[in-house]
Amino acid sequence: MTQERYTFGGYNAGHPWFYFLGGPVLSPKQIQESVRITGYGGYMADDIGQADRKSEPRRSTELRALRDEVRRMLSADISRYREVARELHRYRRDVPTENPARSCADVHTAMSLKHNHIFNHFAHLQSLDEALSKQRDLFDM
Repeated sequence: MTQERYTFGGYNAGHPWFYFLGGPVLSPKQIQESVRITGYGGYMADDIGQADRKSEPRRSTELRALRDEVRRMLSADISRYREVARELHRYRRDVPTENPARSCADVHTAMSLKHNHIFNHFAHLQSLDEALSKQRDLFDM
């Protein structure tokens, strides 16, 4: 699968114009797949890497704490994403596309921001799950 699946009108789902031009609202599962396709590590990649380099049991404790926090933020952002998606559907229903005064609105920006938050959370979870799945060598110092 390619990243082009998640573009519309030359923009990706992280850009307000994706929604302004009529791009679809992606499901959380589609956003997660997009993260896998890109291989993006998220803005917390350095923090996750630092925690991963620590010795046990501190390493596992910190990685699990980060994962719990990211899951909490992801849940809150998915909830808000759904609200904004409903606002976008109402906007698209109520504002005609042929309106010459129509321009990129707050709802388009809100959709792109929530998409980007969710995208980052999934990237963090992917990195955290990879780190937690590795068994550290007993003699690793």
